[in-house]
Order: sequence, then C-alpha cells, then structure tokens
Amino acid sequence: MEEVTPLGLRKSDHIRINLEEDVQSALTTGLEHYRFIHQALPEINLEDVDPGISIFGKHLNAPILISSMTGGTAEATRINQNLASAAQATQVAMGVGSQRIALENPQVASSFQVRHLAPDILLFANLGAIQLNYGYGLEECQRAVDMIEADGLILHFNSLQEAIQKDGQTQFAGLLGKIEAICHGLPVPVIAKEVGWGFSRQDILKLTQVGIAAIDIAGAGGTSWSQVEMYRSQDDYQRHLAEAFIDWGNPTADVIQTVRQIAPGVVLIASGGLRSGVDIAKCIALGASMGGMAGPFLKTAAQSVDETIKMIDLVRSEIKICMFATGSGALDELRQDKLVSK
Repeated sequence: MEEVTPLGLRKSDHIRINLEEDVQSALTTGLEHYRFIHQALPEINLEDVDPGISIFGKHLNAPILISSMTGGTAEATRINQNLASAAQATQVAMGVGSQRIALENPQVASSFQVRHLAPDILLFANLGAIQLNYGYGLEECQRAVDMIEADGLILHFNSLQEAIQKDGQTQFAGLLGKIEAICHGLPVPVIAKEVGWGFSRQDILKLTQVGIAAIDIAGAGGTSWSQVEMYRSQDDYQRHLAEAFIDWGNPTADVIQTVRQIAPGVVLIASGGLRSGVDIAKCIALGASMGGMAGPFLKTAAQSVDETIKMIDLVRSEIKICMFATGSGALDELRQDKLVSK
C-alpha cells in the first residue's frame, strides 16, 4: 500500500512523531490530585473481583478502550491488525483512526478492516465531525460504519488542530444540526470524541441535547496535537503558532466531573493522558464508564500482538488491584466514595 496522498503522508507523520517525539501537553490530567482510600481489610478475595462491564450490548473483560489512532498506510495496517488481535484476545474495546482517507481512497480501506481478526469486540468507526460541513452526510457515516462492521461511530472534534494546520478545515459554524441528523439517522450509537483538549460545559450540553449516545472527553494532559503539528511543520510561522498552545485545554479530571454533573445518563469514556490502570480506575471512581488509552498501546502495537496483550493485561490487573484494595468487587462499587482529594 503506497502512501501517495497528502492525507496518507500526514497519517505516516502522525505515527512517526507520536513514537519518536515528546508531544506531551504542558498541562496535567488533574488525576494526580486524587488518591484511593486504601482498605487493609477489604473483605473480598482478589480472584472474585470483576472489572467487567457491558456497553452498547457488548461485554468487556475490563473497562478499557484502545483509543482511535490510525489507518490508511501500510504501517497503520500492521498496527491496527495487532491492536485488533490483542483486543480480541483480551476482550476490550477498540476504535480505529479517521476513515476519511479510506472514503476518499477505497484502496486503503483494508488498513481499517479488522473485524475478521476481532469478531467479538466492541469496535468503533471514526470520522471527523468537521467533515459534515465539507460535504459529508449520513451516507458517508454509514459507509464508514459498514466498512469495518462497527458497533458505533465516533465523530471526533479537533477545532484547535485544524486551526493550527496550514489550510486546515475551520468552517465549524452550523455543525450542531448536522450532528443531530447523524445521531437520529444512523442505526448505531454516535460517540462525540475530543482529540486531547477536552469538552467544555457548553459543548456537553449541546451534544447531549442533539442525541449523542456517548462522550469520549479526551481531556488535556496527554498527547498534545498542537505539539504533533509543531513537529510536522516545515514552516517557522506554523511551528511557532502550534507551539503557543502547549498548555491549552480542559484537564481530564475536570471534564469527567462536568459531564457527570450535567449529563449523568450519558456513557462517559475517559481519555486524555491516561497511562495506567490506576488512572483508569480513578476516572471510573470519578464517574466514567470506561477509560481509553492510545499512546501506550501504539508503542506496543508497533512491536507485536504479544506485547500489546501484555500491556492490556497489565492495565487490567492494575484496575483489578485498585478495586480489591478499596473493597470494590464490581466497578459500580468503585464509584462509592472510594476516592478522595489529596
């Protein structure tokens, strides 16, 4: 599969930069301000602790989402296949990267098509929400879902990244009504996902009012896509422009609590700077349904399926031990006053 299109080259750049460069936000997730209340006498057995969860009709062995990352290139094909094989082996959820490249260049669709490797997992398709203002509609969203036999569609929101990119797509006016049409017209759940700067209170209210089934907050504190764009840029002006936003965004811990306050019924996926099962457990204790991680899994998937399985197993064990050491036999119990501010 040759990477000949500008979009394909950009995908390759994103993989390389995330693997090789420091693209960490200057902000923290805010999770460091919380700690679990340790129970020396948990009155449960570790083997009886169940970190499983059911979401959108699929049962997961742990509240873990391999967050959307890539697709559209030869290297991305291998990475997605490794991620999917590991997800199937461990029974966790997975999202693919933006499928716009495959809708425009059908010959690269196979880089996203992993259902044959993971027939049972919760799998999410992915398109940029902004594409709805650039000619995409229900047909393209359905094609993205059908392409990978997905259980839901992620619409990702990257307004700051588009503003920083040279010739980025920045016509965001009038987008909400089009999102509502997709939510009501698509036969699978629609998930709103930020890409690393988090949603605001106003965003959450608007999205839940138009029918979004889940919110993946992708708060600030992890990968900064302004930093990624800084490394991509060949132009000093664009590089300085991107660099100015290293400390931009709404931290993950803050956004979780905002969502839970104003949209208690929505499925909440916590992501943005999560690096361990302890981080995911803290997010669940704050009110999230599950936690998404990208960076740690990208690094292992670039190596092998086995390394990715090991990482997922480690994260699951960390979640399970958090539950055990707080006397929580199930995830619902983890949300019952098990976390305190430092």
